[in-house]
Amino acid sequence: MTERFVLAIDQGTTSSRAMLFDAAGEPRGLHQIELPQIYPAPGWVEHDPERIWNDTLACCRALVDKAGRGAILAIGITNQRETVVLWDRATGAPVGNAIVWQDRRTAALCETLRAEGLAPLVAERTGLVIDPYFSGTKLAWLLDNVPAARDRAARGELAFGTIDSFLLWRLTGGRVHATDATNAARTMLFDIRHQRWDDELLRRLNIPRSVLPEVRDSVGEFGTTSAELFGAAIPITGIAGDQQAATFGQAAFEPGAIKSTYGTGCFVLLNTGDRLVPSRSGLLSTIGWRLKGRPTYALEGSIFVAGAAVQWLRDGLGIIRSADETETLARSVPDTGGVYLVPAFVGLGAPWWDAEARAALVGLTRDTGRPQIARAALESVAYQTRDLFAAMAADGAPAPTSLKVDGGLVRNDWAMQFLADILELPVDRPAVTETTALGAARLAGWGAGFYPSIDAMSQQWRLDRRFVPAMRGADRDRLCAGWRDAVERALSPARRAALRN
Repeated sequence: MTERFVLAIDQGTTSSRAMLFDAAGEPRGLHQIELPQIYPAPGWVEHDPERIWNDTLACCRALVDKAGRGAILAIGITNQRETVVLWDRATGAPVGNAIVWQDRRTAALCETLRAEGLAPLVAERTGLVIDPYFSGTKLAWLLDNVPAARDRAARGELAFGTIDSFLLWRLTGGRVHATDATNAARTMLFDIRHQRWDDELLRRLNIPRSVLPEVRDSVGEFGTTSAELFGAAIPITGIAGDQQAATFGQAAFEPGAIKSTYGTGCFVLLNTGDRLVPSRSGLLSTIGWRLKGRPTYALEGSIFVAGAAVQWLRDGLGIIRSADETETLARSVPDTGGVYLVPAFVGLGAPWWDAEARAALVGLTRDTGRPQIARAALESVAYQTRDLFAAMAADGAPAPTSLKVDGGLVRNDWAMQFLADILELPVDRPAVTETTALGAARLAGWGAGFYPSIDAMSQQWRLDRRFVPAMRGADRDRLCAGWRDAVERALSPARRAALRN
């Protein structure tokens, strides 16, 4: 009898990938293709939607061939949450490039919305802050700037979606225009209390409801793939945004459970159960997942640049050839010599929310070289995470006893030890670090009956290594004081003035 698998599509910022998972939740196949970034103007970041589709299709076909005909029981999708696409309903063709979550082109519109006093309404309805990060202002920009887009949208000719919706549309041959609640919650258009698109916010951004996808649970029947794609129709039974999928993959099912993902950015999610916790400290209230119409909420801290800082060392500065070199370089020196990298290449996210902040490399001396800069890039990830933990504590979240981590950067032992030292907290790395794809597989597998229960999935989580804090308190305090000074230098003048007042 053929062994059965779940296929997870993990469409991320820097790559498109697919993974196979077996009944024990173990990875049994991976195919990945790097995704080029497009920078048409300062602060603008785009992707080619056709490249995303073609690469995703190629990754899936490679694994379908590997598994064998009939071996794929179901497909799950996880995606870069706030990246948006607008496409033609008749042809499926995008009207332009996708606008990536890191893109800052709508900063002026966001400032206008704040000046109009819309921030309290946005926070109350959506759990978010007004920032270019989120999808709603990107959609408004597309409707205003793509020729004839607004008129075509009004006539019902265009469809909007985050990457999950776009892939779902293509996989089902245009039969299904839907998303799940976790992705809808990142648009700045979705009322997370009442689980519906918000008419008042749609009116303010002049967005017709007709372009929006149907919002569904994270587990359920999303449709089946067109048979010609993989030789047979395969059910799609789970969808979640990447960070929510990673939280599910980390088996953080109980209120109080917390995880941090280190990919292009860094995202800390704290499960708050059925209680929506408003933040007073620059964090986000969001949906962790929705099952049978009932949302599980989370408190989230979003950092825009984590692993992307290492990518900048490689592609921007050219001082490393691969990410693996950073660990060797970091270990080769006792410290950074007072160098700090504040990686605000696309502004700063939580808890600062400063779209006009710019990256800063401070403390340079004649002795500064590759090792110090590489180490500073890795250290910046830990400092930013500590800022998020401080914000969670200020919001009254219970102090965690450990932190589950995942993502590509967690394979760097030095970085994980420094993270434990700066957080003063044990850091737990799981045996399966690709938890975003695992979460998508678990959602889809649960929807297809492949994984029988939450308890069964919890028992599948396995520890690879625990990193225990070992830094002296005085050293930690000195390093963190230097970080705070560096961040203040990177903030925009307006944000610095607001902090001082």
